[in-house]
Amino acid sequence: MHLARLTSAFLSLFVTSLCLNEATAQNTNEIVAALDDHVVAIDTSFSGSKVLLFGATEGEGDVIVVVRGPSRDEVVRKKDRIMGVWANKEEVTFSGTPVFYNIATSGTLTDMVPASTRQRLELGPDYLNSYLASSSRDIGDAKKDEFWQALLRSKKNNNLYASEAAQVKFLGKRLFRADFFFPPNIPIGTYLVYVYLVKDKDVVSSQITPLFVSKIGAEAKIYDFAHRHSFAYGIIAVIIALAAGWVASVVFRKK
Repeated sequence: MHLARLTSAFLSLFVTSLCLNEATAQNTNEIVAALDDHVVAIDTSFSGSKVLLFGATEGEGDVIVVVRGPSRDEVVRKKDRIMGVWANKEEVTFSGTPVFYNIATSGTLTDMVPASTRQRLELGPDYLNSYLASSSRDIGDAKKDEFWQALLRSKKNNNLYASEAAQVKFLGKRLFRADFFFPPNIPIGTYLVYVYLVKDKDVVSSQITPLFVSKIGAEAKIYDFAHRHSFAYGIIAVIIALAAGWVASVVFRKK
């Protein structure tokens, strides 16, 4: 299966390179890229998956690749002792936060593009534009930054955000590749892969490619049932837990 995907990737790269040669007759700042697989399939035995991105550039330049997951609200809670018991004391909600973020570069990001470009294109977790939900807008900038940094640490600890940029490897002067790993706890949804060509500290060409993370097989059926019939799923989960507890008690009683 891996060999078939790799063969398909190189064939696609060959076609991509031909398309690039035709396109650059009119534009000398072109970049084209593709994925070896557009679907990350999650089943009951899923332990993570690696996806290869490959592409070609016209002429010399640096390449930046960003993989972002779908955006959602993220709630960050701060615990404190209340009457001797640890409990949630404060919480802040950030809207429009990607569930997954990874980046790869062919060089040092700070040397490739200025801070204004990194901020505008959100190149790197530290440059993500976070928005406070309406329920959290009364906090000050210092507290907002405190909770945001806590969210970044949590994402990085769970391998959902890149701690540092991965490497875009050039195969010669034009062809390049980058490998991305999706951990077992990767959320499902539609992801976007952004590819940028940089020359003289300026982004001169870009491309966006979709990537789908979805459940398959029994895992998908259970997930779908849990979301469509949450009340029934909860009752079934409780019954299974009670049955498992009863079986365990019987087994240990006999011993």
